[in-house]
Amino acid sequence: MSRTLNDTITWGMMLRKLPSIAKAIPRVVKGMKAANVKDPTQPCGLGWSFEQATLRNPDGPALLLGEVRLTYAQVNQWANRIAHHLIAQGIGKGDVVAIFIENRPELLVTILAMAKVGAISALLNTSQTRDTLAHSLNLVAPVAIVVGEELVPAFNAVRERVDIEAARTWFVADQDTYRHPGNSPDGFINLMTASCDACSDNPVSSQQVFLDDPCFYIYTSGTTGLPKAGVFKHGRWMRSSASFGLIALDMQPQDIVYCTLPLYHATGLCVCWGAAISGASGFAIRRKFSASQFWSDVRKYRATTLGYVGELCRYLVDQPRSVDDSRHSVTKMIGNGLRPGAWSEFKTRFAVDHICELYAASDGNIGFTNILNFDNTIGFSLMSWELVAYDHDSGAPTRDAKGFMRKVAKGEQGLLLARIDDKAPLDGYTDPQKTAKVVLHDVFKKGDRYFNTGDLLRNIGFGHAQFVDRLGDTYRWKGENVSTTEVENILLQHPHIAEAVAYGVEIHNTNGRAGMAAITPAESLATLDFSELLAFARQQMPAYAVPLFLRVKVKMETTGTFKYQKTRLKDEAFDPNKTGDDPIYAWLPDTQTYVQVTEQVLADIQGGKYRY
Repeated sequence: MSRTLNDTITWGMMLRKLPSIAKAIPRVVKGMKAANVKDPTQPCGLGWSFEQATLRNPDGPALLLGEVRLTYAQVNQWANRIAHHLIAQGIGKGDVVAIFIENRPELLVTILAMAKVGAISALLNTSQTRDTLAHSLNLVAPVAIVVGEELVPAFNAVRERVDIEAARTWFVADQDTYRHPGNSPDGFINLMTASCDACSDNPVSSQQVFLDDPCFYIYTSGTTGLPKAGVFKHGRWMRSSASFGLIALDMQPQDIVYCTLPLYHATGLCVCWGAAISGASGFAIRRKFSASQFWSDVRKYRATTLGYVGELCRYLVDQPRSVDDSRHSVTKMIGNGLRPGAWSEFKTRFAVDHICELYAASDGNIGFTNILNFDNTIGFSLMSWELVAYDHDSGAPTRDAKGFMRKVAKGEQGLLLARIDDKAPLDGYTDPQKTAKVVLHDVFKKGDRYFNTGDLLRNIGFGHAQFVDRLGDTYRWKGENVSTTEVENILLQHPHIAEAVAYGVEIHNTNGRAGMAAITPAESLATLDFSELLAFARQQMPAYAVPLFLRVKVKMETTGTFKYQKTRLKDEAFDPNKTGDDPIYAWLPDTQTYVQVTEQVLADIQGGKYRY
């Protein structure tokens, strides 16, 4: 992402913001008070927050999907019935319950019920199957699981590999179960039927959840090749919900958030739903994002606020122009990954006044928010952070002769480090060893500790930053973090592949990085059946992780320490003019095989002929 002169924030730009800053001060003070729960005996968190929102707006819309419209009172009572049933079944505070349901009201109501009990929801990625799904389940040792009907086949495929008793294997039918609980298959207990006659009052347990209690496990790509489970505590829920809902967006009961993002990720669940709950606002969702139906839904739900990721915005910009593009009630949007190239066009074409771009790692301790509505920035953070110099090949921060790290100059890109202290604790992962790997010690002085985000940012003035790229063994595509090691491990299971190196590459006019893999055949190029190889990859990994490009190498070059030269591979990408004798293959949209990249195919890809 290149920096333009317009991206630098000047004194003049700040002065023009003074009236809006003055207007925002009361809600910022209120929001900071709500966000910074410090008393370890004060009830707080998701369940408590929802109960407060219900008192504030009982008859207002809480959850909307299609023709389903549930008020705060209805959702709260529904979650209470499930919570009381869970307690009767022996689920208690600190118990881990895996949740495996696609975007629908039942997912959120189940998560809410777990939060009221004090149980920890392990939010399984609904794209996961086979080994990855089994790993994610066994990583957190759940005492129970709730499976949506739509994902029963995926769960059944790994059921024998997970130690969960049948009496705690709950089922949720794929329909409006608030009114019609449905029937469960053999081997499952229908959660909605079992809980329908339970007490609908707020359980006492929701007053016994405190800031240090875990609320969710949110999975993130692991450099070991399989997902890690990040701990998201109730105190952090309070910070996220108030920061985005009160401070950034000024959410009110008359607002409706429209969110098509997957709700097993923090942006959809904690940022968007959290913001809605903080304002006692409505939350309209969709099973899966649809570019063609997006604005129709916005008008149908009378949404005032959008949740987004950069790819979503690009898909909307790519849609044919319409006279209805600006005919809606949306005034603000919140999300991440909107590139400067699309920022101005989106804001102008769709007449959205405030783009509240944010940055937050679900496994980290820092967040940035574009509260002041500048363009092309993730905003500023109230936490203590620094950008440091790093080694371009390894991605590791560099140290000087005294052993300390060097801060980069304003305007220069650097590796983002966030200080770990009482104000910004690091909840980390379920595995302490994984947590230890992301903590840096003695960074600027003896005894200090910083969280290594693995992301590159640029300081553009007045505490505001710009996201540049992510380092290390993950890249982002289709709104998902992809682990290169996981892709490599799966490719190496193919009998005709001897070596594999996965990495992300840029395609012109797309967000994130597309998957590419350099592979060495076990025998020769002639033994590779590219249709079969693509079918294998699509069967073994989520769609967003399947490499779009392959580079076939006779021998893989390594460094002196036997590390693959990923930096060079990324730079050469899929341009046959740069890759020498290595043939490049591409999986073009709506095809079933990889085809060789010629000069013409390259021009067509970069010219936008194919929609990725």
